[in-house]
Amino acid sequence: MLSLSTTLLLAATYVLLSPVVATETVTTCEVNTVHRLSCDGGVISVQEALYGRADSVTCGEGKPEEQLANTECSLEDTLDILKKRCDGKKVCEVSLDVLGTRDPCQDTFKYLQTKYTCLPAIHHVTCEHSLAYLHCDEGQVISVYGADYGRRDQSTCTYKRPASEIQKTDCSRPASTVSDSCDGKNSCIIKASNSVFGDPCHGTFKYLEVAYICGCK
Repeated sequence: MLSLSTTLLLAATYVLLSPVVATETVTTCEVNTVHRLSCDGGVISVQEALYGRADSVTCGEGKPEEQLANTECSLEDTLDILKKRCDGKKVCEVSLDVLGTRDPCQDTFKYLQTKYTCLPAIHHVTCEHSLAYLHCDEGQVISVYGADYGRRDQSTCTYKRPASEIQKTDCSRPASTVSDSCDGKNSCIIKASNSVFGDPCHGTFKYLEVAYICGCK
């Protein structure tokens, strides 16, 4: 079963049958600036991501020509990293340090650019030890895009938690149990706990994040 980091075929089909979904583009030039994706409605689905340089114009103001000359510069797994951190979320903030210290083109001024759409899904977050309640209107059933259990930021489910329990943010695993338990049902209750999903990061306070739609039976 796929996780939030991969858009399900169901999601793609839904989009194709719906009106055209606008693509948003976010570009971050400065190294210390947060790269922020957000959806007013629905959840993020990253389509393209580039860390490097693809032209000599983007983020080029005030830079010497030699730092803009290499326009075939990109970090290979940028798309996978952005999808893993952002797909299925309503808001995603990424600092460039998540890309590591690798430099795809030394002496070139680089930028992070992401293209994404907002898929029409319900976004549901449940803190560890609590119950997730997914439900649809009468006559409709749940179809899960995907679910992750773990932690992907330092802002979700942090109330009264010590700093040591929210520091690790590269901790998540696909929670296929949600699809197995909830798909095709009008409502579904599942506990966000290690006993259900296992423990992807010992000592970290985790949460269950689910994206789903309600469709006809």
